[in-house]
Amino acid sequence: MNITNKILAVVALLSFWAFAVQAATRDDLAKRLEPVGQVCVQGKECPGMDVAATAGGGGAKSPDDVIGKHCNACHGTGLLGSPKIGDNADWGKRAKEQGGLDGLLAKAITGINAMPPKGTCADCSDDELKGAIKKMSGL
Repeated sequence: MNITNKILAVVALLSFWAFAVQAATRDDLAKRLEPVGQVCVQGKECPGMDVAATAGGGGAKSPDDVIGKHCNACHGTGLLGSPKIGDNADWGKRAKEQGGLDGLLAKAITGINAMPPKGTCADCSDDELKGAIKKMSGL
């Protein structure tokens, strides 16, 4: 094989490779440019949302689950002045100042002092938070 044939073979091979890479790159690029999510408007059909709705695990969280995953880090030790789990006197004093259990729940929902809204349990329902407060406070 002379040098010209070798050069032509290399050029042909590189051309074929470049075409294959470009085709794969276009497909990859199109896939990377797909939207990450979608906005769903209430009352209109939103395909794919049935999967998202069931992915959360469903079912109500027990007070023990909420406390263990979201409340115990601060209320277990009284971090930053938070009332400790089981300190009925401190919880009772706070309940009296805030308007009872519903007042404590309102503060838990909006956040108070260093505690963020819903105490880091953004997907907790009001009833789940209320159950956790009842369990921690003894109210």
